[in-house]
Amino acid sequence: MDPFTHALSGALLARVAARTQTPSQSQSERNIALPLRLQIAASFAAAAFPDVDFALRLIDTLTYLNWHQGPTHSLILLPLWAWLLARLFAWLAQKRYAWKLFFLPACLGIAIHIVGDFITSYGLMLFAPFSTERFSLPLVFVIDPWFSLIIIVGLIISWRYPRQRIAAITALASLCGYVFFLWTLHQQAVEIAIRYADAQALPKAHITVLPQPLSPFHWKIIIQHDETYHLADMNLRQSEKQHKTTWLLSKMTAAYRPILENNWHIQQQFGGDSTNRTRIREAWLSPSFEPFRVFAQFPILERTDTSEQGLCIWFYDLRFKFPGLPPSFRYSVCRQNDLSDWQMVRQRGLFYID
Repeated sequence: MDPFTHALSGALLARVAARTQTPSQSQSERNIALPLRLQIAASFAAAAFPDVDFALRLIDTLTYLNWHQGPTHSLILLPLWAWLLARLFAWLAQKRYAWKLFFLPACLGIAIHIVGDFITSYGLMLFAPFSTERFSLPLVFVIDPWFSLIIIVGLIISWRYPRQRIAAITALASLCGYVFFLWTLHQQAVEIAIRYADAQALPKAHITVLPQPLSPFHWKIIIQHDETYHLADMNLRQSEKQHKTTWLLSKMTAAYRPILENNWHIQQQFGGDSTNRTRIREAWLSPSFEPFRVFAQFPILERTDTSEQGLCIWFYDLRFKFPGLPPSFRYSVCRQNDLSDWQMVRQRGLFYID
């Protein structure tokens, strides 16, 4: 999920959980309580904190990709990060408030960040540092305007009526309802994939369903059977015909087709040319390409380039290929001749992170 939505979700959760000062409280109770604005600010900042792992991008892109949503997104390490942030917030407040008062807002901010990323498709190392296994329930695309809008509306109304929590509570409940709605769409896409796999007699096929941009009804279905991918970009709502257009977003939207159009296509992980598969597999398994192999969940051959400088074999991950756009995070292994070693090469993409 995008960093700004993460931060706003932290502010919303803090507003739901915060206890405002009331006239019935004694002066001493008021003095030791953390003001509402500081509770919200602390949770806002804490909810943005886990994405500090973006600094790994300064090392190189694959280091960042392989450790993004890693230790900073761990449930095991959450208390440690919250303690450190609470200490920092107390210092920034010139020690007018004890760090313990900031601890709960910091925990809430980090926790809702973890939840927000858990329902996207990248995967979190929830039990780092004891395990690097990733977990996810892919329901929400990384940028979802509806998800963000619900939070923003809740915060605006809460700001307008600072003594009432009902707006924040309603917004949080609406978020849960929206996520449940996305879960029903996810299940619908899974059922479509199961029916297709059964019809194609694909035993033990691995089914993955991923949310896509521009609409909550857009889903990518990936069915992996051995070294073959069966792919479909689905629009679970669309029934009418799409008109031809040259506008990029409209073209992207049009690429997600209705269920009845049977919009399936098949791609081979190592390409359709059987004469080159041995060489392609050799390149794929080369030691220098291990960082990309760790990163890619659905690797697929993009192309092979042969020139006077040598041979390059390019791969990308199907998770990061969207209609009308070049794939993100493309890497190749190259060598000058059959006697030289394979070397990994990165191709810059359309976006900065590429």
